[in-house]
Amino acid sequence: MTTAPQHRPVTLARRGMVAAPHYLAAEAGLDILKAGGNAVDAAIAASAMLQVVYPFVCGLGGDVFMIIYDAASQKLYGLNGSGRAPNAATIDHYHALGYATMPVRGIHSITVPGCADGWEAAARRFGRLGLARSLEPAIGYAEEGFAVGPGLHRALSVMGSLPDTHRSWHQHFLPEGVVPPVGAIMRVPTLARTFRALAQEGAETFYRGAIAEQIAEFFSREGGLISKADLTAHHSDWVEPLGIAFGDWQIYELPPNTQGVTALQMFGLVDKLALGDAPLSTATIHLEIEAKKLAFADRATYLTDPEAMTVDPTALIDPAYLATRRALIDPAHAATSVAPGGFTGDTIYLCAADGQGNVVSLIQSNYMGFGSGVVVDDTGIVLQNRGAYFVLDPTHANALAPGKRTLHTLIPSMAMRDGKPIMVFGTMGGDGQAQTHLQVYTAVVKYGLNIQQAIEQSRWVHGADKEGGERILIEDRVPDGLVDSLRDMGHAVATTNGWDAMMGYAQGITFDQTLGVMAGGSDPRAEGVAAGW
Repeated sequence: MTTAPQHRPVTLARRGMVAAPHYLAAEAGLDILKAGGNAVDAAIAASAMLQVVYPFVCGLGGDVFMIIYDAASQKLYGLNGSGRAPNAATIDHYHALGYATMPVRGIHSITVPGCADGWEAAARRFGRLGLARSLEPAIGYAEEGFAVGPGLHRALSVMGSLPDTHRSWHQHFLPEGVVPPVGAIMRVPTLARTFRALAQEGAETFYRGAIAEQIAEFFSREGGLISKADLTAHHSDWVEPLGIAFGDWQIYELPPNTQGVTALQMFGLVDKLALGDAPLSTATIHLEIEAKKLAFADRATYLTDPEAMTVDPTALIDPAYLATRRALIDPAHAATSVAPGGFTGDTIYLCAADGQGNVVSLIQSNYMGFGSGVVVDDTGIVLQNRGAYFVLDPTHANALAPGKRTLHTLIPSMAMRDGKPIMVFGTMGGDGQAQTHLQVYTAVVKYGLNIQQAIEQSRWVHGADKEGGERILIEDRVPDGLVDSLRDMGHAVATTNGWDAMMGYAQGITFDQTLGVMAGGSDPRAEGVAAGW
């Protein structure tokens, strides 16, 4: 076992646990467990609460994904609750609007929201108390008010200062034109009304009823593309999680349109490599980064809506294919360019577990902070900008098309051993999510860190810099000489502060399968806790 400093202790419990990036969300989920709900009920309650107190990372206008372990059937189930592009969204239409690339924010960056239907699908199939009961804590805080935390204050200040933020956002969040200070009481009565409508009428009202009418009328007034027909056509899908061996664990992620297979590729590549003597050693980080480069080259080339993919995603994690990709890794030098393999044929994450053995891995997002920066008038629905991930090149795998799901960065995960959950984990962080999955699972499986230590350890993310090149951004809580040694291997490295929110907010629970004890970890980079019972 590798020793590592620890900022917080793990949370230990036997009857239930919820780990979330805000303490009120974790407590809401735990209250549902104590009221007789199960892990699904608790996860939905925590997710709804985050839309009230952490609206800069999730909302009813976004998407949701889940991996659920159902103790009764002893099986894993995957839920894809992501929305699709409007039927009027064609590449030619966007070119006619003057766009050479997809807009990052605004009315034309929005896809159909999937969250409400995803919640209801999970609650109906696996929940115990029903969607209405899970929404009660969020409704109470939205109506009665809550104290603004530092994360929300900071996010409101940034978004409110952007010149192109839509007037609907200002009217909803800053009706008096002033950012509320930390500790001020904030209420969101319009969101409470929408939640109450969902509680009374279910997702039917959101996609085919009164709320759908409000959304469609709003888009018509604002010149957007989403129509009542687009909302009516929406549905979530139950999908089969994909898995790969990592040590003596089996790690599961969701299939495309998520980037889950990208994380699995990285696990498969790293599992057979000779890592260093610690998770933050030069050898370990170098090999992880090289595996990331290979997996992301394939992601950029192949991943999109599964109905539009030209490659079976299971081919990307086939052992023979991974062996050919692994052979490209130089253990001593950084690759300067990586080609895809060849074939012939801003976000919240939370997890919940109950005493009966049910486990939920849930991730939800509006994509970039407050998403599109657009809020449906008089509803509190903050709309995602997930459409910004599409590409306006018809030859690209993730090219925009009517009714198409874009490639999604959102990836919940769960690990099994001997057919039972051993760890549930996830994080926000866009492209960094798969990279954080690799780092945290490696720290736990290969080096014996507990879940809190693994979440807290200094984290890195590899990606493009402002000049278009590549670099590693790493928190500065690393061993002496590490940055220099990575640079000597050919990596471009920059350091950032020791607890950088850019590294994402991770949450996780591990399970002692012998004693029946849950150990929860929550990221100090956010305002969350792992609340146990």
